[in-house]
Amino acid sequence: MLEIGQKAPDFTLPGVDGATHSLATLLAGHKAVAVIFSCNHCPYVRAWEDRMIAIQRDYGSRGAALVAINANDARRYPDDDFDSMKKRAAEQGFNFPYLRDETQEIARAYGATHTPHVFVLDAGGVLRYQGAIDDSYEDPGSVEFPYLRDTLDAVLAGQAPKIAVTDAVGCTIKWK
Repeated sequence: MLEIGQKAPDFTLPGVDGATHSLATLLAGHKAVAVIFSCNHCPYVRAWEDRMIAIQRDYGSRGAALVAINANDARRYPDDDFDSMKKRAAEQGFNFPYLRDETQEIARAYGATHTPHVFVLDAGGVLRYQGAIDDSYEDPGSVEFPYLRDTLDAVLAGQAPKIAVTDAVGCTIKWK
């Protein structure tokens, strides 16, 4: 698994928007990038999707970007195929790139284990946080620890987050 302080591996993956996205391009235009391994069918992801959209809306103008990557085996989980990803992104109004890691190479390189699993990188591509979005997938109103927001605030201010590692909470990645 990618460790705090290590440089994250670059990636170039197809997005549901028809474009190809790379980590290098995202880093070139941002002070922080949150890479979130995600999918369509996981109830944990679905519970956090509105918060993911809100985080991109709230932090995009401040120099942060969110990108979601789906690496699930679409043969065993057809709801996670590329066409279904396009449909989900459109239905939910994703305001961030939603990418397909068909080979699962990127998920393995990062050490992603769950959906969602967050990896926050600074402008140099160095890992500053990995784990959960916050501490309450079930109820946004009961969040006491908004890990991703706190991390983005710290990284954008040039500081280390107070909490650098939490447990990723969600469905396991569906490996081939």
